[in-house]
Amino acid sequence: MLIGIIGAPNKGKSTIFSAMTMNEVGISNYPFTTIRPNLGVAYATTKCVDTELGVKCNPRNSLCVDGTRLIPVNIVDVAGLVPGAHIGKGMGNQFLSDLSAAEALIQVVDASGRTDINGNPCEACDPALEVGMVLGELKAWLADIIERHMHTLSRRNDGIEALAEVLSGFRTSSADVGSAIGSAGLSYHGISWDHESSERFAASFLKINKPLIVAANKLDSTADSSLERLREGLKGYRVIGCSGAIELALRKASMSGIIRYLPGGNDFSTLKSPNADQAEALRYMKGYIGEKNGTGIQQLINTAVLGLRDNIVVYPVENENRYSDHFGNVLPDALLVKRGSTAQDMARIIHTELADKMLYAIDARKGHRLSKDYILQEGDVIKIVSAAR
Repeated sequence: MLIGIIGAPNKGKSTIFSAMTMNEVGISNYPFTTIRPNLGVAYATTKCVDTELGVKCNPRNSLCVDGTRLIPVNIVDVAGLVPGAHIGKGMGNQFLSDLSAAEALIQVVDASGRTDINGNPCEACDPALEVGMVLGELKAWLADIIERHMHTLSRRNDGIEALAEVLSGFRTSSADVGSAIGSAGLSYHGISWDHESSERFAASFLKINKPLIVAANKLDSTADSSLERLREGLKGYRVIGCSGAIELALRKASMSGIIRYLPGGNDFSTLKSPNADQAEALRYMKGYIGEKNGTGIQQLINTAVLGLRDNIVVYPVENENRYSDHFGNVLPDALLVKRGSTAQDMARIIHTELADKMLYAIDARKGHRLSKDYILQEGDVIKIVSAAR
């Protein structure tokens, strides 16, 4: 899964990216610090089933720390978006192309309102305006792609399949394209839309293909009332207050062995004797995450992966009695699957032939046989029985 971090310039996107991935990137207090996209890996977290099953897991595709399963997801931090990006202003064209494959978006705004829509300093700007600007640019960009292919689309009777081919770089499906066309109230037979219709489809498609969550960053430098005003101005969007700077500082202190801190936690333990400056900073950060119940950064990741995309976590095994693979690794893999997926869908994620020749599944917890059409539930431990070699 790929999550895109977006926003106007100078909102703290690169700081949040670094806090999520611990990749060193350029972080400066001026617009367009990021020129080329930054790529990294972050971790969505969920309660592991090892404690419930009374086993000690040995993960392969993920990590497990004190009963918390950490599932890797890809993160891309792209150049700041300014008005007119879809026609090439700022780093616009590059920015938008870098987002094509993203499955969810986290838009970073400055909750304090001290930077304007172009990333320049200001006293009391409205960060809610940035969300409308970014969505407008995304919509115009997508509409332009569609309009450049309109001649070809108009010659195809099955417009859904034709448009799905045009948008193949968006990792979409014909079903999602059809849903977006239906929601926009448009015809799909021989698509020949005007500009307004193209933008209407684009807005509908983006809600399905690239759901968005708003990161109200720099909450450590503003009052909670700013967050509430932002939520009031962005009804209909999930807005999470956060501090990328504090999360990054805590992660660095943890990596240095000064503290023990699990991302998403509302406390940490001190392992070494810090110097006076470090002790003061740690006292402040401990108070902050205790009061706010964390920095908000892990909540952003989890909401994007599990909430916006409606994913659940399941555990495939080969030995249903030991909950292991054929090497003896216990609960080796944690898979993200769409809610409503079947056991056969899970098998297809593992290997196409496994799914094509699947006979049935086994619920490892209960030892029950399950049909191929069994609807997976959060935390299921499943063995696939197949005729595939």
